[in-house]
Amino acid sequence: MGHRYFPHTPDDIKEMLGKCGMESLDDLYADIPDSLRLKRDYDLPPQMSENEVRDYFMDLAMTNRPLTCFAGAGFYDHYAPAVVRSILSRSEFLTAYTPYQPEVSQGTLQYIFEYQTMMSELTGLPVSNASMYDGTTAVAEAMLMCVAAGRKKDRVLVSATLNPVYREVIDTYARYHGVKVGTIPESDGITDLSALREMLENSGDIAGVILPTPNYYGILEDYDGVAEMVHSSKALLVMTAPASTLGVIRTPAEWGADIAAGEAQSLGMPLNFGGPGLGYMCCTKALMRKLPGRIVGATTDANGQRTFVLTLQAREQHIRRDKATSNICSNQGLMALYASVYLSLMGPQGLREVNELSCSGAHYLASKLVETGSFELKYPSRQFLNEFVVRYTGDGSLEDFVEISVAGGCLPGIKIADDELLVCVTETRTKEEIDRYIWRAETFSNAHTPLFTPEGETNN
Repeated sequence: MGHRYFPHTPDDIKEMLGKCGMESLDDLYADIPDSLRLKRDYDLPPQMSENEVRDYFMDLAMTNRPLTCFAGAGFYDHYAPAVVRSILSRSEFLTAYTPYQPEVSQGTLQYIFEYQTMMSELTGLPVSNASMYDGTTAVAEAMLMCVAAGRKKDRVLVSATLNPVYREVIDTYARYHGVKVGTIPESDGITDLSALREMLENSGDIAGVILPTPNYYGILEDYDGVAEMVHSSKALLVMTAPASTLGVIRTPAEWGADIAAGEAQSLGMPLNFGGPGLGYMCCTKALMRKLPGRIVGATTDANGQRTFVLTLQAREQHIRRDKATSNICSNQGLMALYASVYLSLMGPQGLREVNELSCSGAHYLASKLVETGSFELKYPSRQFLNEFVVRYTGDGSLEDFVEISVAGGCLPGIKIADDELLVCVTETRTKEEIDRYIWRAETFSNAHTPLFTPEGETNN
């Protein structure tokens, strides 16, 4: 259909009102008390022509200043092959809504099936849903899964090294579901496992434990023996990781996790000034009926041909409402398709190369920043993949360095403390961009003179 909207003429409105047995729009809203009706004109700006509206938003868009991105903290600037968007733009995929008549939605069911298969391969867990809104809600729903499986247990332990944004959403979910959330303290940038052991031994109401890898500081934590520790307390282990990193690090299944949940935006999805994201959730077969979301299976029809069916939709409001695992009815289907196309094009080798390039660039940048003498790694003894924390020790302030970098067209990282910067490198950052970052750091720390004016002009 070529129309972007359907304008209603007075005759159109009259005809529609006639079908409703009404004479005016006031009749249509007769049930609304008079005291609640607006008695004045809307406070709207002057009207514009279509060209004026287009020009207005074009001018607004031009005020956006693209920055070379060295920020991460859960959302990452990764490359995606151009063909991904081309496939997503096909008419078959213009809607991402729930297939309420799944038998006639074979295309949708097939890509959901493919998505589930690939996410299961990434996490090592046999069951995947499709899908959650973003990583924060996925991890929060994983918390609720633990409590549902634990029956009378109502407490979940969360590592202090988890992304703070995830923790905020977990706390919100917990508040309205009567779940108690405890914090496992950190020690030198990693989860204090001795403290976790003590917490598990001294409490009988713990339903689950949530641990990150890599953690918020980019550190790859060692969780050997943790699954046994958690399971001996009759609790479930939840692990979260950016989906892209699962192409090279130990999977949640290899750590012995029962549930894997997190953000899949790192699978080539553009940052888009904040969204959309994609929450993934995978689990063991034993927890399949506690998993919020839909599960698609493959079978054969009466003619022996391969077909796809909606096997399970445990969270739907129209099925066993009182026992639904969640009250969410839609999903990020279009983003699940995006992830499926991206993974099918990149393959295991492509995903490995993405992480190898990111890791190499991050370690190169980290070492060069330390060489300036004005930065030091906050956790020098810890292993990291492509994200790390540096502490600024030079003259001036870290805030000045960040402001000068932004004025020069570079987002140097995320400031997590007055003198600490969380820096990320992905495969999209070239050596020239990284060297420019290093030059800016050297010049700022050595001379402590602004490289750029607030307007972005170079000082001569």
